[in-house]
Amino acid sequence: MIDIRKLKELVKLMVANDLAEMDLRDTDEQVTIRRHGETFVTSAPAAPVVAPQAAAPAATESAPPPAAAPQESEVEGEEIISPMVGTFYSSPDPDSPAFVNVGDEVSEDTTVCIMEAMKIFNEIKAQVSGKIVKVLVKSGDPVEFGQPLFIVKTK
Repeated sequence: MIDIRKLKELVKLMVANDLAEMDLRDTDEQVTIRRHGETFVTSAPAAPVVAPQAAAPAATESAPPPAAAPQESEVEGEEIISPMVGTFYSSPDPDSPAFVNVGDEVSEDTTVCIMEAMKIFNEIKAQVSGKIVKVLVKSGDPVEFGQPLFIVKTK
């Protein structure tokens, strides 16, 4: 099992160095990460060949997501990305207000959402300072590792 903290650090390195793809291998596991709307794959050594093949037909079948990508790129700012696979929740419970909304100012330590993974709820911090300009996910939606959740206009 791949350590989520290690994956989070890899994503930070990719963002800091503006890398589009990273492929790491050792004797027990392999991690391939791609940014900018491409697929994110984490798997054992035998599975990476299957995962990219499965992702390519899905991208060709659904024409609306590529059309939506240019619209999202019109909003400039830094993305807050999901550090894990799970279910996105914008508030701590259904009766509470969202952690953040469009127009809210956030700092690096501001909790922007929670992610449920394997019945464990994890607070996700902004890790950037600025103003939320777009929320890309609805509460209750499943999200993938590395999927953009928010766009923040940094100071």
